[in-house]
Amino acid sequence: MAEPQQDMREKPAGEYKQGSNPQLPADPGDAKPEDTCVGDLELVLKVRIQSPRENDFIEVELNRGELSYQNLLKVSCCELGIEPEQVKTIRKLPNTLLRKDKDILRLRDFQEIELILMKNRSSELVEYTPSLTEKPCSNSNAAKLTY
Repeated sequence: MAEPQQDMREKPAGEYKQGSNPQLPADPGDAKPEDTCVGDLELVLKVRIQSPRENDFIEVELNRGELSYQNLLKVSCCELGIEPEQVKTIRKLPNTLLRKDKDILRLRDFQEIELILMKNRSSELVEYTPSLTEKPCSNSNAAKLTY
């Protein structure tokens, strides 16, 4: 019985490598540079502003070497066109508040982040003002006119 064990030990290492993890390339030289470098340098997050009317996300890229709460806030606000002072809290959807750098370090690619804005008069007016297509026409005669 000792001989079959010796047969297994004498098999070339390549035969074991292929079956042990099919996701790894058999030859490290086959790995593409973009597969190993780009994904490691940036964290891609899906970010949006909390809004009852708009639910689309944008993707933002953060340098993994500079992950922090302040950096996430700064980059997200820049991409969304808002001021960091307008942000009350940052939420990882569906229900987790992000409060510190350690929370940001735990994020993974394509997680959904929502910025909750502070309530003040100007943002409430902007947020709850209906668009032109949503406003009913106040002059019924004007609404019937055709050009």
